Amino acid sequence: MRRLLLACFLIATAVAHSQAFYGRTSGPLVYLNYGLGEDRLGGAKAGFLDSNVLVKVVDSVKADYKVQLSKAHFAYLPKSAFRTDTAIKLQAYYLTGSWKVYGDSAADYVNISLTEKLPYKSVQQINPARLVVDVFGVTSNTNWITQLKTTQEIKNAWYEQVEDDVFRIFIELKHQQHWGYSIAYKNNVLQIKIKRQPPSLSLKKLKIAIDAGHGGTNAGADGLTSKVLEKDYTLKIAKEVEAYLKKKGAAVYMTRTHDTDLSMVERTVMLREQAPDFLISIHLNSAGSPTVKGTSTYYRYIGFRPLSQAILKRMLELGLDEYGNVGSFNFSLSGPTEYPNCLVEVAFLSNPDDEKKILDPKFHKAVAKKITQGIEDWLKGMK
Repeated sequence: MRRLLLACFLIATAVAHSQAFYGRTSGPLVYLNYGLGEDRLGGAKAGFLDSNVLVKVVDSVKADYKVQLSKAHFAYLPKSAFRTDTAIKLQAYYLTGSWKVYGDSAADYVNISLTEKLPYKSVQQINPARLVVDVFGVTSNTNWITQLKTTQEIKNAWYEQVEDDVFRIFIELKHQQHWGYSIAYKNNVLQIKIKRQPPSLSLKKLKIAIDAGHGGTNAGADGLTSKVLEKDYTLKIAKEVEAYLKKKGAAVYMTRTHDTDLSMVERTVMLREQAPDFLISIHLNSAGSPTVKGTSTYYRYIGFRPLSQAILKRMLELGLDEYGNVGSFNFSLSGPTEYPNCLVEVAFLSNPDDEKKILDPKFHKAVAKKITQGIEDWLKGMK
């Protein structure tokens, strides 16, 4: 206990005097923020990190630590996701080693040996479809990349040393549609797991997750005149989507089937365990003005946009106004990279015209049909 108190005191003292100190990431959903800006969804996220990653803290601002990723790159890490590690032995420099690019019965992988678990950031790109991963604080000593024919989704893999201490990994995909990926350390090997396009794009062969927004003590918005709660009507609509998809033969996983409290972390962990082919989140919108109305879809990563576009196009056939297709959306369930996902804001509870539609059970069935048709359109458009 005394050692822990002493460590906390030393950290506080070091930060107060702007002296750097080191530790490791901790927790199941560690994330970095670009800066200190915030809105109701929190700050703009630079990406997620594995636990036990070495980080250098250079400053403290409220609930965050400012961390130095490389000589020229910084980010902000929640203090709750940091732990001290007195066993860290800093090295004068960190190096990459050899690669192995291969596949097994489930997925494709890029394994890169490193001399330490270092921070990274990933970005999806399109035309061509590829994943780009920057590893910070490391210099290349990669002199061979072994690529096996067991891969099915990875077309090419290579790297560039874009800065003295920023190592950039390129993974080109065979299909245009991104189906998801995850990044984690296996000892000191950075493993990038690439999800393959399903062998069959029939709904009968796919597992679809449906999330009914809010629930329990998190009621969401309420109706302008009816005062109905968003949590109740997202569940009604989600159940209709479930029923329609099941009629098509799809396997469906519901994050909730009744009025219950579920945090975003709990939902994300559940979804990771279920490993769906993709996720649809159902919400109802609200605005400060009753004149604002319409339907909209949301995505965070550019590689997942096509699903949200296809669903919005079908939703507009319901006679709803277009509120838009919104990208880089900082919603928690849009954050996971493991599977394509789309948030559907069906209509506005705060608008009298939209509210009437939302209250109608026939509209719920119509929404379910259009969401399913949008999914089918998306699947048919793949090569």
